[in-house]
Amino acid sequence: MSRRISVRGARANNLRNIDVDIPAAKITVFTGVSGSGKSSLVFDTIAAESQRQLNDTFPVFVRNRMPQMGKPDVDSIANLSVAIVVDQRPLGGNTRSTVGTAADLAPLLRLIFSRVGEPFAGYSNAFSFNQPAGMCPNCQGLGTVDDVDEDALLDRSRSLNAGALTFPTFAPGTAYWKRYVNSGLFDNDRPVGKWPRRQIEDLLHAEPRVLRNPPPEWYASSKFEGVVPRFRRLYLSGGAEKARRRYGAEFARVVSSRPCPVCHGARLNPETLSCRIHGRNIADASALPIEELLSFIAAITDPRVAPVRDALRAGLENLVRIGLGYLSLDRVSSTLSGGESQRVKLVRHLGSSLTALIYILDEPSSGLHPADVSRLAELILGLRDKGNTILLVEHDPDLIRIADHVIDLGPGAGSHGGAIVFEGAVGDLARSDTPTARFLHASQKLKARPRPRTGVLAQIDGADRHNLRGVSVQLPEGVLTVLTGVAGSGKSSLLAEIIDRTDGIRLVDQRPMRGTRRSNTLSYLGVLDQLRQDFARSNGVGPEWFSSNSTGRCPVCRGLGVIVTELAFMDDVELPCDACGGRRFNDQALGYTLEGRNISEFLALSVEDAGAVVDPVHQPRIADAVDRVRRTGLGYLRLGQGLDTLSGGERQRLKLARHLADAVTAYAFDEPTTGLHGSDVAALLSLFDELIDQGASLLVIEHDLQVMTQADWIIDIGPGAGTHGGEVTFAGTPEQLLERDDNATATHLRRYLHDGPLALQAG
Repeated sequence: MSRRISVRGARANNLRNIDVDIPAAKITVFTGVSGSGKSSLVFDTIAAESQRQLNDTFPVFVRNRMPQMGKPDVDSIANLSVAIVVDQRPLGGNTRSTVGTAADLAPLLRLIFSRVGEPFAGYSNAFSFNQPAGMCPNCQGLGTVDDVDEDALLDRSRSLNAGALTFPTFAPGTAYWKRYVNSGLFDNDRPVGKWPRRQIEDLLHAEPRVLRNPPPEWYASSKFEGVVPRFRRLYLSGGAEKARRRYGAEFARVVSSRPCPVCHGARLNPETLSCRIHGRNIADASALPIEELLSFIAAITDPRVAPVRDALRAGLENLVRIGLGYLSLDRVSSTLSGGESQRVKLVRHLGSSLTALIYILDEPSSGLHPADVSRLAELILGLRDKGNTILLVEHDPDLIRIADHVIDLGPGAGSHGGAIVFEGAVGDLARSDTPTARFLHASQKLKARPRPRTGVLAQIDGADRHNLRGVSVQLPEGVLTVLTGVAGSGKSSLLAEIIDRTDGIRLVDQRPMRGTRRSNTLSYLGVLDQLRQDFARSNGVGPEWFSSNSTGRCPVCRGLGVIVTELAFMDDVELPCDACGGRRFNDQALGYTLEGRNISEFLALSVEDAGAVVDPVHQPRIADAVDRVRRTGLGYLRLGQGLDTLSGGERQRLKLARHLADAVTAYAFDEPTTGLHGSDVAALLSLFDELIDQGASLLVIEHDLQVMTQADWIIDIGPGAGTHGGEVTFAGTPEQLLERDDNATATHLRRYLHDGPLALQAG
């Protein structure tokens, strides 16, 4: 009998004490509706225990300097090997981290240039913009220089006392603000725009100087310095990255970036840039789309670099095979989507000679056109054939199809999930009656009668952002328009053009929401204060007792519910607070109840369960907010669930739930089905229909074929990615698209309608 990973008594989150056996050296796909427990089993149980046991093998000295992993809530896991998690978390890093560095390909390119480039410019580190030997001396290898936007930093319509200096650390009452209002040089109550020009120049640009006869409030040992040089010294001289992380949007508002005037964005010094191969320097080569870079590398025939060239070609070919040939090696890694980040991480493992590992992938099809998914499937099969075990959390039928084994969790989400409802071969799913099986072997049809347009929502002419080639397209009003095309074809660029040129369109995307790690579902919806007021009235105390930021917070974890250990070069480690048990509140706050529940128990309710608890008569705002979230398919979310725990797709649908309270007449979505089971997609489409029936227009970037079948209008961008894309290849109804023989989207849509999502056959 082949070896199996044996899990017994798994209880993480909503798992119901489940037992399961997973075949080794096979591909096992975990399916189920959103919130059914897939991630709890795969990531929070199997991956967590593998990491914990691996860490325990290191000496005590090393373990004390590593993240301390708690034991997952499971009785036992047998036959476990080392797990490599390839998730969708952004690659992160700063502007020095690129696709080339993340995929471990930049060092190979540097080595080639150092050996055969002419004229000789130095060894490998001389071709790195992160090394002093190679970086541009003016921008220190960043390619851009930051400077202060004076008009954004200074609001001349206000006085200093009224907040003319708009950056937070210069706001009224701060220490830096006092350096100007206490100088005696200005009329602090007069709008700055009405000052003499000399005084405005002094406020902005004065070099440091000792003041003569300053007022008594002036700091005796201080020098007066203009706002701009002070800001540059504090936040731009070597500390821009730290300030950007700390102040976020406020920093971006007052600081503008422009290409370095010395290296013109190439990041490297003149000597390094003078070294060329076939007329290109290393910055030129790194800026090429990977598909074009392959041709450049293939033309290098010098035998001195043959092994390095072949290794680089293999890595680049893997990026092309995985659908990322439109990227360039100099693309900053933090600009990649979650799906792109995951595929770059996957490429790093394809060249590994290690075997018998467990690779855990989190919806790697995210962001991929059906034409790209088949290539991804080939890579996953290759990992398996090297003797590795693949655990795949996935909804895409084309990846479920390649599974050796399927484990379906459910039947529902949250408290209605957490059980194994099917386990076996893909073909045997046809005999079961789970939500996954019903979706996968359901017949699919185009919408019977597409809606007619009610007008023109937007007319775009000559759009040339990024790879768009002077695109002109008309966006219909009063319908569901789906924007399709392979990854990198220009869909997001066109969407950005539409948003910028059209008033009244509300963008609902997957970017993180504004807020802190304390922000949760109810606070984002704007009704958490109402809940606190309800608890306060019921118990005759102040609402601050029901805030994890105030009087009611746990004194040990300060209301976070976890103890956070910051590790300089690794992810922060979080462990539940022993004092409050992760509940965030102190004992006195937890002693107060509303309808039999304390504040922590109320926030632990799922949205669906809360719908039966919240009184719509006495708590109408909360009831309405909960209902809006439920309608977007997020009924499994907890009311107090942190925003930082949500996936990109969940963030997008929660944003939609908040916007449903507004009078919005046009929405734009960026892959709203990300992370959604097929049955959940149907529910989301019903909500879209409801919005359109109420007079809204919807524009959706989407790869999901189920969504395409229900579109009223389709705009396809392509035909390829990067420089091979950027054109409108089709605009019309889905039925008209099916008539096209030269369109990749049409090819896959025909297959989907003919065969169904999976065309399962009972065996």
